[in-house]
Amino acid sequence: MPGATISGVTELAWGTVSSPVGEISAGCTAAGVSRVRFGPAPAARQPAGAATRALLSQALAQLSEYFTAQRQAFGLPIDWSGCTGAQREVLPVLAGSVGYGQTVTYGELAARAGLAAGGPVTPAQVAGQVMASNPCPVIVPCHRVVAGNGLGGFSGGTGIEVKRWLLIFEGAWPPTLDWDPAGLR
Repeated sequence: MPGATISGVTELAWGTVSSPVGEISAGCTAAGVSRVRFGPAPAARQPAGAATRALLSQALAQLSEYFTAQRQAFGLPIDWSGCTGAQREVLPVLAGSVGYGQTVTYGELAARAGLAAGGPVTPAQVAGQVMASNPCPVIVPCHRVVAGNGLGGFSGGTGIEVKRWLLIFEGAWPPTLDWDPAGLR
């Protein structure tokens, strides 16, 4: 059954595309893109209905278009059902307000999302934690969130160099002397 739930876990249809930063895999439910990961898809692929397969095909096509500079915005539904409360507060704001070639600081994103100060963790730190746990990197562009004094962190792919490559690719960050448009070495 497409998008069936077993023990509270929705089954995902997975597919993979090649990119200049390595393999990128997307997992979809009938409701939308639920996961994007750097590297191959999980070994256990679930059967999916026609609607889920069509959505997966669109997601993979749009990721390929992005990495060949043919797409600057993703037109895909996101399945937020597996996200935490903080992720649901911050990630839609990021996806809807920080476009291709733009950046925002962790603090600015926290303010846009309405995160309130209080407790031992600042709103900017909460935004950083949400970026580190983003279930749909690239499509929900956590790479566009930077520190006030530099790149900040990145937990996708091989780390900070993937973030740097993506920002240079989009024209949001100045290229380094060793930047290669063909991809990471």
